[in-house]
Amino acid sequence: MQKKILLVSSTGGHLSELLKLSPLFADYDYQILTEYTKTNAKLKDKYHNRMHYVIYGTQDHLFKYFFVFAYNWLKSLYLFIKYRPDFVISTGTHTAIPMCYIAHFFKAKVIWIETLANATTPTKAGAIAVKIADLFIVQWESMLKIYPNAVYGGFIYWWYL
Repeated sequence: MQKKILLVSSTGGHLSELLKLSPLFADYDYQILTEYTKTNAKLKDKYHNRMHYVIYGTQDHLFKYFFVFAYNWLKSLYLFIKYRPDFVISTGTHTAIPMCYIAHFFKAKVIWIETLANATTPTKAGAIAVKIADLFIVQWESMLKIYPNAVYGGFIYWWYL
């Protein structure tokens, strides 16, 4: 029986990094969760019923974001219960935090891959996720100073060349 993985990230570069793990998809029963935007709506055509969306929200509009974040927590909980993944893998950011905490609560393994975009400073989400991640991977060796218990994995873009 294949292990179940749920891959979660926000849209944009975080999602691009996450999709670099696609060579793994054949070996696992996988689901993908990201924010819905016009630019990634076509991913549903490629990944069909394995692609799921939450509402895109930014912290620039805090009042609206509070409701978006609450909805995204509930949808993440629903998807976790529906699919019961063994692993949750994320490249960040705030969209992924609810799913990671839900996974941690239900004793699934959390793997966090800190974004390539930060070479010397932690991300807000990474600083939260490091507290619960079973495996925390950094893509810059310099980030080991910030996250001393992390594993240096190199650039995700080179993992499957």
